[in-house]
Amino acid sequence: MSAHGTPIPMTAHASGPLTGVAEVPGDKSISHRALILGAMAIGETRVTGLLEGQDVLDTAAAMRAFGATVTRHGQGEWTVTGVGVGGFAEPDQVIDCGNSGTGVRLIMGAMATTPICATFTGDASLNKRPMGRITNPLALFGTQAVGRAGGRLPMTLVGTANPVPVRYELPVPSAQVKSAVLLAGLNAPGETVVIEPEATRDHTERMLRGFGAQVMVEDTEAGRVITLTGQPELTGQTVAVPRDPSSAAFPVCAALIVPGSEITVPGVSRNPTRDGLYVTLLEMGADITFENVREEGGEPVADLRVRYSPNLRGVETPPERAASMIDEFPILSVVATRAKGATIMRGVKELRVKESDRIDAMARGLEACGVRVEEEDDVFTVHGMDRVPGGAVTESRLDHRIAMSFLVLGMVSDAPISVDDGGPIATSFPVFEPLMAGLGASIARENAG
Repeated sequence: MSAHGTPIPMTAHASGPLTGVAEVPGDKSISHRALILGAMAIGETRVTGLLEGQDVLDTAAAMRAFGATVTRHGQGEWTVTGVGVGGFAEPDQVIDCGNSGTGVRLIMGAMATTPICATFTGDASLNKRPMGRITNPLALFGTQAVGRAGGRLPMTLVGTANPVPVRYELPVPSAQVKSAVLLAGLNAPGETVVIEPEATRDHTERMLRGFGAQVMVEDTEAGRVITLTGQPELTGQTVAVPRDPSSAAFPVCAALIVPGSEITVPGVSRNPTRDGLYVTLLEMGADITFENVREEGGEPVADLRVRYSPNLRGVETPPERAASMIDEFPILSVVATRAKGATIMRGVKELRVKESDRIDAMARGLEACGVRVEEEDDVFTVHGMDRVPGGAVTESRLDHRIAMSFLVLGMVSDAPISVDDGGPIATSFPVFEPLMAGLGASIARENAG
């Protein structure tokens, strides 16, 4: 079943050239953080370009439950009147984070060092995902957590009235865990330190500084050391959310593999901690140019011009790049089907604990479509082919990125490709269908009407 009700089967047919402008939604990571930091600030935060997917709407509802005033004024235009660091009120209802691993983990961090109790739940997919990687470091502050076996939701967090600063070394690279610890550190005295073995997306650090926190980042032999000075007074800000590079990946990759395509994707974030896919595509021989490079809201952005690239070649992605493209491996594996030779993706075991086991989901779906793959725990290999047979019904597994990836593959396969449920796409890319249709793609809902 869908994350949000009745399954929505969808089918993609071979497409003619994609053309036009792809106005992809705002960045999901920044949208979550804008609402949470706005709720922890004093005064009003104005947000433009907010992603209005279900994941972010669930975070907005959570911030209201903790006492912030969160108001929508129009498409992507929101204000948040915050309660200050340590000012969260105890919610009187369970906090439902839907499908959002980012939302629930960041919110847990934000409330962990306040003397309140909150219970978190989510949909069937989120309730299977491990939360111990969050609750273990939060316990160091003094936070208590009670959940289902294996540290899974539903889970109740009891925040600490007397938090202590924490020094925490991430066992695996994770922007969500890093961010949860930093948000918890906001209401702890002294300095909270996070050490990450490999650099992960740095939106939290950038935005904390923008809201008035003191954050120092040093690259050392031990890894990247992030030091936050606790108990600052955050001040409401104006946040212009750039367009999401993870969402942009779908029209970009479709245009690269559909013959005759040429599209423009304006205002996409080029944050170097999120740029791994685009670096990889260029290595494969993709025709992508970055125009009008500029900075918006502290984030580097550019307009992308993308043309059909018939001479793509397989590459090997290094494990140290994985964190900067962790959400894009499913769609990269689709591009890999149209590249000459093998594309070997290393350092990808984190994919196994996303909305689904994304390695297994892509491997089984690609095999069903006639593509040869090989998988290990931490490596995924896709062999390119002259033609993709297609003709399969693939499982989305309540995972938006899996559903969109197979729909893109259906645009270049000999026979149409279906997904059993496209409903989860609404969590991150609610305009995916009309946007792709506007470019020329043929994606249809089954039994529509």
